[in-house]
Amino acid sequence: MPRIWKPSVTVAAIVEKDGKFLLIEEETSDGIRINQPAGHLDPHESLEQAVIRETLEETAHDFTPTALVGMYMSRYTSNRTGEEVTYLRFTFCGVPGAKHDRPLDEGILRTMWLTRDELAACADRHRSPTVLQCVDEYLAGRRAPLELIQTHTSVYKEAANAANG
Repeated sequence: MPRIWKPSVTVAAIVEKDGKFLLIEEETSDGIRINQPAGHLDPHESLEQAVIRETLEETAHDFTPTALVGMYMSRYTSNRTGEEVTYLRFTFCGVPGAKHDRPLDEGILRTMWLTRDELAACADRHRSPTVLQCVDEYLAGRRAPLELIQTHTSVYKEAANAANG
């Protein structure tokens, strides 16, 4: 039976406040990079739950998604290992909430607030080309309603069974 190809599903948050964007600086296999708060979709969670969780884990900020900015597919080849991964990224915009006194996720060096121009000036340090693309599309007004994304209740069943077991 042939192996089934599966892209890696990720989420990202565009968080703007006073004309600046919340970003993270993180250690990666290709060195220190700049990215939006982002990460992988975990089992038994919706895309919205994933972006809320990842934003909190990586920035210590609450986040409420209000719209989908876009869905992006890209291929990444590690400079260090040569491994190829295809990512399917769902980027949300929303409003920041409270900042908590908690440690940032492992590998996250710091958070920072940058303007679009400051972000563009360090493009060589971006985790991927979609970092600036998503900000530009957000600034251009691209939005899709969250109702566009549906999560069937079957996604949550195993998690509910484990909690009750």
